[in-house]
Amino acid sequence: MKEYKGIVIALIAGVCAIICVSVFSFSIVNYKRTSGSGGLTATGSANCDFEADLIVWRGEFSSSGLTSRNAYQRITKDAKLVKDYLEKNGVTEEEMVFSSVTISERWTTLYNDEGNRTGEVLDGYDLSQSISITSMDVDKIEAISRDISELIESDVEFISYEPEYYYTKLDELKLELIEQATQNAKDRIDLMAAGSGTKPGELLNATLGVFQITPQNSNTEYSYGGTFDTSSRLKNASVTVKLNYTTQ
Repeated sequence: MKEYKGIVIALIAGVCAIICVSVFSFSIVNYKRTSGSGGLTATGSANCDFEADLIVWRGEFSSSGLTSRNAYQRITKDAKLVKDYLEKNGVTEEEMVFSSVTISERWTTLYNDEGNRTGEVLDGYDLSQSISITSMDVDKIEAISRDISELIESDVEFISYEPEYYYTKLDELKLELIEQATQNAKDRIDLMAAGSGTKPGELLNATLGVFQITPQNSNTEYSYGGTFDTSSRLKNASVTVKLNYTTQ
């Protein structure tokens, strides 16, 4: 009776071992067939040139005075001169935004005959105000930003910053590039499969790369987190898509 039980236990153990080996072997085969490290992998890319259709130009002007009242009167006058100049050149009131006026005190340090600091005295006030112009008329604002001689001649202490260029249809452009890059990656998968005598099976995963927005015909290096150029009117957009398929 004991021998019979031993035989039964041995048979059960043997069957379990065979099942475990079979399951393990199938898992290995299935893993090799479907894992991201196997199959066919290709990276597709797409890029296109485009032109910005929106411009943002910023400037700043300042004034000073012995009293805050005098300084404020001066900067109020300068603000009117700036606004009149812009309107004369075709900039609408809706396109320009004036910031609030910032004010700071200007102090002069006093020293005695021995060169030791004896204190400070209020020497006046410095005020500044900035303006931002946002417009779809890129040519107009670009021309104004390059020539502020009239403001300078009007005794306005105006600082002009470099314009920033944007594209209002960037989201649509990105979708088109993703579609093109995906198709490019799939075409490469098909070529690889044909060259190796296999067929692409199921799509295991797809990875979207970061968008790179750079100036046209530039040597700007791509960054890991993506590049977004605003300094150039003429731009180039690019993206990559990585696909991984099983094989049949």
